[in-house]
Amino acid sequence: MSAAEPAANPGSAAAQIRVGTGFDVHAYDAGSPLRLAGLDWPGETGLSGHSDGDAVCHAVVDALLSAAGLGDIGGLVGVDQPRTEGAASTGFVRLALARLQAHGWRPVNVSVQIVGDRPKFSPRRDEAQRVMSELVGAPVSLGATTTDHLGFTGRGEGLAAIATALIERRGSQPA
Repeated sequence: MSAAEPAANPGSAAAQIRVGTGFDVHAYDAGSPLRLAGLDWPGETGLSGHSDGDAVCHAVVDALLSAAGLGDIGGLVGVDQPRTEGAASTGFVRLALARLQAHGWRPVNVSVQIVGDRPKFSPRRDEAQRVMSELVGAPVSLGATTTDHLGFTGRGEGLAAIATALIERRGSQPA
């Protein structure tokens, strides 16, 4: 089977499952509250951004849209839109899910890796996974790592999130 065959044969099992990747990064902003993985983090330095700066939600949006071939977060909710200023990024995830549904797709699962030195993520991992899984309507696994003091995350300038989403055509069953 060639790589082009699933596209040429939309009924094939391979055409019913897709994978997408998303990436987002935000600088820390001491004047903002931290919103990450759909949770408020009292006492932690926030992230800059046109919206609430939730890098996890932003990466999830890009991964979902990428998997379906539906663009990216900028095409969904651009930073030039006044209505999205300060908006909760969980709403962006809902918009991406609605777009997927309108095109016949649904999420199977999402995995997100947070890269940064803070906040300490492990104490709230289970809570964040529950909130994100309920939001996406499929299992969301979350992990976190540091860069051993290398790069902008290691210098404490901000954090990044990398997401991978698996989606399927509605009505199909994974192989």
